[in-house]
This record gives sequence, structure tokens and C-alpha cells, in this order.
Amino acid sequence: MNSQKSMTSLLFAIFLIALNLRPAVTSIGPLLDTIRNDLNLTNSEVSLLTAVPVICMGLFAPLAVHWLNKFGQRRGISLLIGIIGILTLIRAWLNDYISLLVTAFVIGVAIAIIGPIISSLIKEKFPTRTASAIGIYSLGMGAGATLSAGLTGVLYVWIGEKWEFALAFWSTLALLAYLVWFVAMKPQQEEPLNIKRQQQVVFRSPWSNKRAWLILLFFGFQASLFFSLMTWLASAASELGFSLIEAGSVISVLTVAQIFANISIPLLLEKFPNRSFWIYFSLFLGTIGLILLLTGSVTLIWPASILLGLTLGGLFPLALLLPLDETTDAKEANSWTAMVQTGGFIMGGMVPLAIGILYDWSGTHQNTYLVMLGLIVGMFIVTLLLNKKTLQMQG
Repeated sequence: MNSQKSMTSLLFAIFLIALNLRPAVTSIGPLLDTIRNDLNLTNSEVSLLTAVPVICMGLFAPLAVHWLNKFGQRRGISLLIGIIGILTLIRAWLNDYISLLVTAFVIGVAIAIIGPIISSLIKEKFPTRTASAIGIYSLGMGAGATLSAGLTGVLYVWIGEKWEFALAFWSTLALLAYLVWFVAMKPQQEEPLNIKRQQQVVFRSPWSNKRAWLILLFFGFQASLFFSLMTWLASAASELGFSLIEAGSVISVLTVAQIFANISIPLLLEKFPNRSFWIYFSLFLGTIGLILLLTGSVTLIWPASILLGLTLGGLFPLALLLPLDETTDAKEANSWTAMVQTGGFIMGGMVPLAIGILYDWSGTHQNTYLVMLGLIVGMFIVTLLLNKKTLQMQG
């Protein structure tokens, strides 16, 4: 009974930590124009506030291996959540462009290190319920993105049109996560680091493994699709004549559908564990959604946003599971996840920027949708190349 209670507390702590892994990026979006005008920035300068942390999530993911060895799970995550909370809070006072860029950079590094460590923790603590635990983890990230994207504008108005305090508000999530994590992850739940090092099994680096590179590409394609939609779907709605509030509602519909899939797909994986089926199913929904957007119909953007939200919500937990399926212990899972997220998030940060350049050149989002279709085709090809046996492994 105590063990069950301990695992439930740990899952809740993982959920709260995951809540903190998106607001630094997604809280900027609703206030992008406000910050740009207030600080007299160009579009490219203000877009770096969202691009930098995403690229950092990729560039610095390999540090997770060394961070885990040095600090362990409990202290390592506590330090990182503390960094996210403090740097988010000080945005209320250090609100010039350079300070925002520096905080975005450091928060991105912290998020980069947390991701692989949490995945390795799930591999270690929930070996027979990996899909469900990953589902809770991805649900937390989806909820964090939804809350910050949907409420930051409301907070801005409520606080008295002070965007710096609206951004700093999200530090409260870090405080809550820190307290719950510190209690849930009791010291006795983690072996001393010197014992871990003695017991560590030598494994081949994922950087020399072809399957790891395929999984990296899959993660990169789905991350690129996610950040491209979060960055440009509202703009695409505006191109169709939607008001600012209506365009924001399109994003809200997409994120609600995403959260629904974040919950549903991992639960369905427990009953029907065939990974490839759910990947193909998610890609099929996304293809239909993008075809609806390509029609240019004002009405069809709503069902398109639902289908694309379901696609994103299904692909993300599946992308998190693939490196865990390939590994046998927590340290190996940490190494694989760090590699996969390194390339994956760099792609996720660069593709939306490339779409912006393409949009400036063409003046239409029709090409944006074609790029997104290309990402779906890429995931389909990678899934075909991956060994079917691995994709059918049980969570």
C-alpha cells in the first residue's frame, strides 16, 4: 500500500515538473506583439525569445548524462526546477530584451537536461507501465503549454497590462513542482551515486546506432510539426480573416484536442501496444487536417485544428516511448533520450524559423501547410524503416 502511494506521489510530481517545461516558450506567444512594440524590436528579434529555448532544448540535452551522474535524480531535478522558477520570476524586474533572451537561453538549457532524466526515471520506476507514465508526463507538458498560451493574455489584462508580471506569474508552477518533487522523491528511493556507478552497465553509444538516428529523425519531425503549428496556425487563421481572439481560439481548440490525445493514446497503448498502428493512425489524422487547411476554407479550419491537435497529442508520447523501447536500464534510456532530443529539438526550433522565411518570401501559408505535410511524410518513412518488432513492444 505504501509502495503504491509512493508511486502515485511520484507520478504526480512528474506531472507537476512537466507543467514547467513549456510555459517559458508558450507564454511569450500571446504577448509577442506587445513585447515587440514595448521594446521596439523587429519581428526576427522577438521571435528569438521563443526559438532560443527550443534550440537549447536540443543543443544541451547531452548534458543530462553528466548532470545525472553528478547530482542524481532527486537533487538534479530540484536544482533545475529551481533555476526555471527563479529565472521566470526575475522577468518581472529584468524585462529588457537582453535579459529576456538570457533567461530564455538558461531556461532552455534547464529544460533540455530535465527531459532525458525524467525519461530515465520513468524507465527505472515504471518498467511495466512505461506508456501510462509517459502519458502523464506528456499530459503535463500539454497542460502547461495550454495554460500558459491561454491565460497569459488574461493575466496581462488582469494585472494591469504589465507583460513582465504576466510572464513572471508562471514561476508559481515551479515552486509547486519543487515542493512536491522534494517530498515524493525521498532520498531512500535513489541509490547512492557511487553504488550506481559501480553497477553501471557499459552500453554502446547511441550516436553510433542507426536505429537511434532514425528515432532522432522521428522526434525531430514531430517536434517541428508541433512548434510550427504553435507558431504559425494563429497567423494562418488571421490570413483567412480571423480576429486576434478568433485566431487564439483556433489554437485553444488544437491544444484541447492535443491534451485529449495525450491522455487517450497512452491508455490505449496499455490495451493495444502496437506502436506502429498508433503512429500511422496519428499521421493519417494529421494528413486529413492539413488537406483541410490547404482548401483555404474558413469553416474547415476548425475540424482541421481538432485533427492536428489529436495528431500532436498522439505523436509526442509515442516519440518519447521509442528510445525507452530500445534500452534496458535507466542510464541507457537517459543516454538515448538525450541524443534523440538533441537533434529533435534543434529541428523543432529551426523549422518554424524556416517557415517564417518562406512566408515572408511567398506571402501565403499554403507553402507552410506543404512543409508540414512533408514532415508527416518524413515520419511515415522513418516508421517504415524502423524494425516493426520494436514498435510492437509493450509499454
